[in-house]
Formats: sequence, structure tokens, C-alpha cells
Amino acid sequence: MPVPFTHWPDEAAARYRQKGYWLDLPLTDILTRHADSDATAVIDGERHVSYRQLHQAADNLAAQLQRQGLKQGETALVQLGNVVEFYITLFALLRLGVAPVNALFSHQRSELNAYALQIEPAVLIADRDHPLFADDAFLNTFVEEHRSVRQVLLRHDHGDHALETAIAQPATGFVATPTPADEVAFFQLSGGSTGTPKLIPRTHNDYYYSIRRSNEICHFDAQTRYLCALPAAHNYPLSSPGALGVFLAGGCVVLASDPSATLCFPLIERHQINVTALVPPAVSLWLQAISEGGSHVSLRSLRLLQVGGARLSATLAARIPAEIGCQLQQVFGMAEGLVNYTRLDDPPERIFNTQGCPMSPDDEVWVADEHGNPLPQGEVGRLMTRGPYTFRGYYRSPEHNAQAFDANGFYSSGDLISIDEAGYITVQGREKDQINRGGEKIAAEEIENLLLRHASVIHAALVSMEDSLLGEKSCAYLVVTAPLRAVAVRRFLREQGVAEFKLPDRVACVDALPLTPVGKVDKKKLRQWLAERPLT
Repeated sequence: MPVPFTHWPDEAAARYRQKGYWLDLPLTDILTRHADSDATAVIDGERHVSYRQLHQAADNLAAQLQRQGLKQGETALVQLGNVVEFYITLFALLRLGVAPVNALFSHQRSELNAYALQIEPAVLIADRDHPLFADDAFLNTFVEEHRSVRQVLLRHDHGDHALETAIAQPATGFVATPTPADEVAFFQLSGGSTGTPKLIPRTHNDYYYSIRRSNEICHFDAQTRYLCALPAAHNYPLSSPGALGVFLAGGCVVLASDPSATLCFPLIERHQINVTALVPPAVSLWLQAISEGGSHVSLRSLRLLQVGGARLSATLAARIPAEIGCQLQQVFGMAEGLVNYTRLDDPPERIFNTQGCPMSPDDEVWVADEHGNPLPQGEVGRLMTRGPYTFRGYYRSPEHNAQAFDANGFYSSGDLISIDEAGYITVQGREKDQINRGGEKIAAEEIENLLLRHASVIHAALVSMEDSLLGEKSCAYLVVTAPLRAVAVRRFLREQGVAEFKLPDRVACVDALPLTPVGKVDKKKLRQWLAERPLT
């Protein structure tokens, strides 16, 4: 049985096929088209993996999983970092027709359990290098609580669960069974503004088009040498054009475990990297490293730096070509679909001051007021969009979908934008109760609900506060029955299994939270408190 999801209307699907957006090819075509190539596909430390080897490894793993009973239409939960096994596993599952959720390596117990509850995975693939899987305590509990899991594979395991052993087994007699191109290929993760992480079903057709069109705009080709320093599972470094765009073009992906200048500058020089993607905080750190004496020599090969994930200030944008010495491309996209790019031939003022324009001629984007009515050009309001690669509904979330989509199938992303006369978008902020901490999205409700589990906490509110490096940080306002220090709050949340980036940067205990006239917590007032009385 295929994974259930909200399909595009028949009329729209027919139009997207007629216009050549949807080719009815599986995403595995990205790799199989290069199956006989000995060109290097991935560099992971000292490991250089060719396209032929990557294809064979993916088929080996797929065959082993198939022999163990995994079949088309089932789901998988995967948590691997920036290692070549991430791509091997992704292509193996796609070859089998098994739809994975690719959890970020920063995710902890809370997130993994939430994803498993939603998809009921048949297989768990993870890494012994992650603290959760360093021993079997969490693993045993996880498998006990999620009875759908029949198979477990772990990278760097030395026993029966070894992922490397499964990859090394020959794919004797393997026959690929990818899902139909208009069905779910895998799930992307939504930053979300609600307590439960939402899953985004992406089909082969819509995702493949997004990658192909991104390559056209960004000029990726066989000479592209791309440094993947952001989390490999993120939509941005996966498909905008990201690693999948590089593989489609026949180029080379070089993996880095983090975007620090200390790690990335030598990799850029050693492997003659010409493209990479960062979020604004990493850009700031790169510029700081250069100003403190970091050599330009190691960056001479870099011709294009993509920046996305959070709003990039015009001041910071202008420093990139001047100080790093490469072209800047702003990227404003979302795991739900819509991707906007500044074009490589745009004038500098447009590249520095906007977040680009939609990449597809059939991206329909407009700005709505609070009642859902269209606003005139240049005015700020809610982003509304639909198109050939923008999804039509979150997975098994009918109530949320009723709020996120209008009657005509336009998706409201929660971003506040304006659109100029040329169709270029400027991001003005967020409508949803969500904090964008350096590109990592924090749902305030999720953390508030966890804080309320603490015996001393009566009320809790998490709000954003401006930060020059990360764009936003988080502040937790608490009403408590006994004094509570920030270190104790963070320790408590860690014990709940929350990812590190979601921990409050500041904690303030107050006598009462301000309320709106209808009795809701007045977060606008809380942010005003922060502006008037910044916490030290």
C-alpha cells in the first residue's frame, strides 16, 4: 500500500506533466544515470566514493533490507550525520520504495519518538556515534515502545546491527521497487510552530523537478565541487540544489561535520571547492575568521556562496563578495516546497536586499492580509503559495491542514513578506509562534509544554529575542512556585530529550505573564519587555 498523502488536483497534475515539470521518473534516476561512472561522487574525510561505488553500495543495502522483509510502501526512521552512509541509505530506501524520515543528527529522544509515532517505521537506521545510541538503553526502550520496528541498523556497530556489514553484502538478484513517481518518496521535516513536529510528504515528481530547476538557475554541472557543511538531511543542502543537484549534474560533494571556518577553509583549499551553502550565523563566523587573519588563499576556488535558512542583513550580504571574494546568492525556501533564488546575473543591490524570486514559472505567490485578502504590491503580509513542487498537505494532520491551506489550495507558510514590482521577495518576519535560531526552527509551544512538566513551573512562555549572530535567540519567561535558575531549566529540558538548539538562551522568572484582552499570553508585551529591559 502506498503511503497516504494529499495529492495535487488532477487538473494541476496534468498541467505540470504537460509543461514538463513532472517527468514520472523516480528520484533514484539521479544516481542510476551515473551508475557506470568512475567520477568521484562523495568525499568523506579520506574516503573517496565514485558514482559506480555509491550506486553499488545503495543497491547492496537495498537488497539486504529486502531480504530481511522490508518492502515497498513501508517507512523508515533514519538518523545519520554528514557521512557518505547518509546518501547510501537514502538512495537504498528510495530504490526499495520505502519512505524515510531523515531526522537531524541534533535531534534527541523527543523528536525521534514523535516521528516514529507518526510514521510507524519498519526500520530504524542510526549511528553509534550519536549519544542516544552509544549503548543500547535508548534503543531497547525505543524498539519496545514502537513495535512496528522490525529491523535496526547502526553505523559503527560491531555486532548484528552493523550498517557497514549490510552495505558490504552483494546485491545478488536485487530488483528495484521504487514507488510510482506521483507517490511519496520520503518525508521532509517542518520547522513548525506547534508542539508536534509535522511531516511533509514529498513525491518523486515534485522533488525531482525542484532539483532540476535549481540546477538550471544555479548553473550546477559536472565541474561543481560542493561543500556540504550544513546538516545533510536539511532540505536546503539536500535539494537547493544541494547534494542531490550535484549528483544529478555529475559533480562532487565534499562533506564537513560543521560549517566552522577552522574545518571548512582547509577543505575548500584541499578539494578546490567552488560552491557551498551557509546560514547567516556561519557567514558571520567566516567573515570574523578572515578579519582575524584567516587567509584568502584557501578560498580562491570558491565562486558561489549560497546563504539561506534565515534572514540575511544587507550589511552582511555586501561583505561577502568584498571580503570572501565570491558571488552571493540568496536562497529563501521551505521544506514544504517553494524556493526563491536571487539570480546569478542580478545586480548587486537586488542580491543584497532581497531573498530572490520564485524559481518556477508556475509558482503562484501572493501576499494576504490577516483575513486572507490579497494585498497590493509592496505591502507586508502573509506569504501564500502553490505550485508544481509545493505540497498539498502535512502528513496525517487534517486539523492543521485546514488552517494552513485556503479553499483554493494555497499554502500559508507563516512568513511575512513583501513582493516588489519585479516579483522579488523580501522577508519581513514570521507570523507563527516560532523562533528561527540561526536557521534552526524552534516551536515555542513544544518547549512551553515541556517546561510545564517541571514541578516548580506554573506558567511558561517562550519568545524570541534579537541576536546579532544568530538572528534570534530564545527567552523563557516562567511563573514559578520556587526559585529556578537557568542552568536547572536547561538540565530539566535535556532530561526530556530535547535537541540542544531548542534550550532557552535566557530564563526569566516573573510574578505573572501579561495577558491579551481574550486571556492569552501577550507575547508582544513580553518582547517589548525584552526591548525595554534586556536580560544580561
